[in-house]
Amino acid sequence: MDAYQNLHVPSYIRDDNLSEECKNLISSLPKDKDLMGITLCNYKGFWYYPNTLQAILDVEKNFRPRDTDIIVASFPKSGTTWLKALVFALVQRGKYRANPKGHPLLHENPHDLVPFVDIDLYYNGQIPDLTKFPNHSLFGTHMPMSLLLETVKGVSCKIVYICRNMKDVMVSNWRFRGMLHHKDMHGDTLDAMFDSYRRGVHFYGPFWDNVLGYWKQSLENPKQVLFMRYEEIKENPKAQLKRLAEFLGCPFSEEEEESGTMDEILELCSLRNLRDLEANRHGKKTRFDADCSVFFRKGEAGDWKNHLTHDMGRELDEIVKEKLQGSGLKF
Repeated sequence: MDAYQNLHVPSYIRDDNLSEECKNLISSLPKDKDLMGITLCNYKGFWYYPNTLQAILDVEKNFRPRDTDIIVASFPKSGTTWLKALVFALVQRGKYRANPKGHPLLHENPHDLVPFVDIDLYYNGQIPDLTKFPNHSLFGTHMPMSLLLETVKGVSCKIVYICRNMKDVMVSNWRFRGMLHHKDMHGDTLDAMFDSYRRGVHFYGPFWDNVLGYWKQSLENPKQVLFMRYEEIKENPKAQLKRLAEFLGCPFSEEEEESGTMDEILELCSLRNLRDLEANRHGKKTRFDADCSVFFRKGEAGDWKNHLTHDMGRELDEIVKEKLQGSGLKF
């Protein structure tokens, strides 16, 4: 592809590992370009890069979680890394209490501990044998709820979804793409990113449809799907951590609350702590072909104000308000 010239492009964004079935499917799908000029194709209402679509097709055919598994779901750049760390620390908190220095989060990136189904496990056409995975496995995904529902049909696994204000998501993704592609991002790329989000033509988008799918399912099936907001976790982390623990079936005991266990987990999983760890400062995320440091930036709520004009922010707000109208979900 011409768009790949002079640009570092990770495997999941490329189109060089496709089955004939996938190639034939892509030939019939609507297509568009992202801010870098790389092709996106629309499958069942959502936009994917070709290699990721191959993984999506393999997930649809082969991924069947167990009742005891947990799926951490999100729209890209919505606090995924943070939520993965929190969920891992919660469910594993008893195992490393006696040896806190040996905690995996101190030595491994959260994305390695909670692998993506659609980018890690079914990467480059591989089909993992999930029967060899331990019970209570943790998986991550950016897949829309409409596709994930087919894979969890008849299964009572837990699904935790995190959402974030679209303006911050967009700016975070813009910065992330610059680090991912080893490219200095300028105003023209921000304008292109803004246009893609305004139109809903972006990776795993439209944003509002991705969010709405999980929101509606959390209302219909609250015992299986928990809907969390990035901003609420930032504002009241203890209350949200307690809510998450109760949903996952591992509530904090009175002794844990009194001994500061929640504070320890929040400190361990804080962006500041994770960002400064050796594994995240100098480690490599192979599947993304990227340094682990690209997953840690500001993590602030409202950072969009430093990059978008007032009119841009207002237009995105109006679009989201219109798309979410009548759902009960508001930003």
